[in-house]
Amino acid sequence: MTDARRSIPSVDRLLSGDAFAALHQQWSRPLLVSMLQDELAALRARMQHGAAVEVDEAALAERVSRSLESLAAGSLVPVINATGVVLHTNLGRAPLADAALAAMTAVARGYSTLEYDADSGARGSRYTHCRALLRRLTGAEDALVVNNNAAALVLALNTHARGLDAIVSRGELVEIGGAFRIPEIMARSGTHLREVGATNRTHIEDYRAALGEATGAVLKVHPSNFEMSGYTAETGAAELAALAADARVAFIHDIGSGLLMEPADLGLPAGEPTPQASIRAGAGIITMSGDKLLGGPQCGIVLGSADLLERMRRNPLCRALRVDKLTLAALAATLRLYLEPARARREIPVLRMLTIPQADIERRAVALAAQCDTPVLRMRVASGLSAVGGGAAAGAALPTSLLLVQCEGMAVHELEARLRTRTPHVITRISDDAVALDLRTVPPDDDPLVRDALVQAVTA
Repeated sequence: MTDARRSIPSVDRLLSGDAFAALHQQWSRPLLVSMLQDELAALRARMQHGAAVEVDEAALAERVSRSLESLAAGSLVPVINATGVVLHTNLGRAPLADAALAAMTAVARGYSTLEYDADSGARGSRYTHCRALLRRLTGAEDALVVNNNAAALVLALNTHARGLDAIVSRGELVEIGGAFRIPEIMARSGTHLREVGATNRTHIEDYRAALGEATGAVLKVHPSNFEMSGYTAETGAAELAALAADARVAFIHDIGSGLLMEPADLGLPAGEPTPQASIRAGAGIITMSGDKLLGGPQCGIVLGSADLLERMRRNPLCRALRVDKLTLAALAATLRLYLEPARARREIPVLRMLTIPQADIERRAVALAAQCDTPVLRMRVASGLSAVGGGAAAGAALPTSLLLVQCEGMAVHELEARLRTRTPHVITRISDDAVALDLRTVPPDDDPLVRDALVQAVTA
């Protein structure tokens, strides 16, 4: 019996044919060979499973062309976030301020003083660039920047409690994004987890009873992405700081979101922690994110006692967790905006989105509906809620106005998919049997793009 796979022409024969002639003008031969080999391998696999496959050279060339165009276009592309989730983890969390973008561009164009002291002409340190700003804004003795908050926590535990116990409440053993859990992070740091208390209630006596010669740190973790209510109790940072000081061990406070302003100034719940409050409570080490409520680039920020942070800076693991010049430039530019709080609220996108009045969102939604002059679209504006997102302020609900869209003759899920998969990608949610657009997270300058996307989704 003849193997059907023998009927597939060779790569050289296919590439020399008319179907591939145009592709040779745009792409290199090695790339065409690689892509065509992938297509032929898929054909052979189908034949091996008994499928009747006809080798169509024109169709092969078209598939290779589409694959090359997709490869060249890339998969990390901008989207319009119309979900109303301000810190949308899947969509990149905090959009950066214009000042941060300009700072990144300035240092990316050429060389910079990343590890060079221009005054002395000697080697400098990348860890100095944001230290003064963070100390000034938070009141901390010292500051260190690493590549994310999980890294900050790992570095703190590895430095101060490697091979020792870290005492933590059972109610704070949370899971963060991507199925990463606090116990697993602690294990990777070389620390022994010492759970105390109950899931819903942990008292200072529980921590005190767990202290011993094997204790290296007391850890408090803000359960950023969930909240408990009812019969609950937790031990405050000030009590834990005093307990740790008496026991001569480090008190590490992971506050999560990186909020530098008072929660009330942004309409957030009073329980959302700030580094300033943690420092006043006496925490020796505070870890937090830079790309959540702070509104900067992805990074982890460590604040606290100068001697404790200096030990972390000398830890060889610190080099593996360090940040690059673009992150430092963006973070420093974002922090400089906080020197003028009113300017920060105006120019840092996250802070601006959190504080947009519902009336402004409603006016934009009404205007957008009026501009979509397409008879098959049915649009209405209704009250709704935006979310902070990003594992921050779990209990916060931001009043908003939703633009609810339906299309005559088209299922809601199809309309959502059309908006999501076309360019520009408009990411929405489904609510009340309609596609819901929350303009809180859409820059006003992008409203025309959303209008065009809606019209094209139902007409093209």
